[in-house]
Amino acid sequence: MMPLYAIGRALLIPLMKLLFFYKVNGKNNIPKTGGYIVCSNHLSNFDPIFLGITQKRQIFYMAKVELFKNKFFGWIIRKLGAFPVERGKGDGKAIGNAETLIENGNVLGIFIEGTRSKTGEFLRPKAGAAMIAEKVNVPVIPVCITPKNKKIKIFQKVTISWGEPISCEQLGLGSGSGEAVRAATKKIMGEIAALRERDMQPRLNAPEGEKK
Repeated sequence: MMPLYAIGRALLIPLMKLLFFYKVNGKNNIPKTGGYIVCSNHLSNFDPIFLGITQKRQIFYMAKVELFKNKFFGWIIRKLGAFPVERGKGDGKAIGNAETLIENGNVLGIFIEGTRSKTGEFLRPKAGAAMIAEKVNVPVIPVCITPKNKKIKIFQKVTISWGEPISCEQLGLGSGSGEAVRAATKKIMGEIAALRERDMQPRLNAPEGEKK
């Protein structure tokens, strides 16, 4: 874990506990060693923080290249584990960096929708996570961030649920076909949706006036 990441994580844990009444499910599903891909839905700028503070390993992310134009800010986010990607251009260098990180036993974080959802509803998933998983043959761990009212707001409840790792074999990957990648992407998104549905059940079943 990079020193700046470790310091930031230690400072953010108590702060986030004050700002959000968050709950974590499925921590036992998180591998302690080895490379894998964390695949989550995306609702706010707090999402990387939620993923970082609810498990102990550093997560590396692709970040849009525009964020690195300011040298000081770019230096900070690099130290926090981000690396640049030119979105929408099939950035081979960024993909190569991602694959190398995983092959070296690190954790790669990907927001499967590719951008934040402004409504809280799921967006159409992108195939990047499945493509990278197939190339380096590592599992994908689905994660769902579920706020009280679809949108992340301070002083409200948020549930972060970590699903079970899904192997490339379980995803039907290995043939290199586009159809298999699309099917795997759909399966990952389905697992994330299932986590949300499960986490919403206690609220949906609560008596009127007691839904929290």
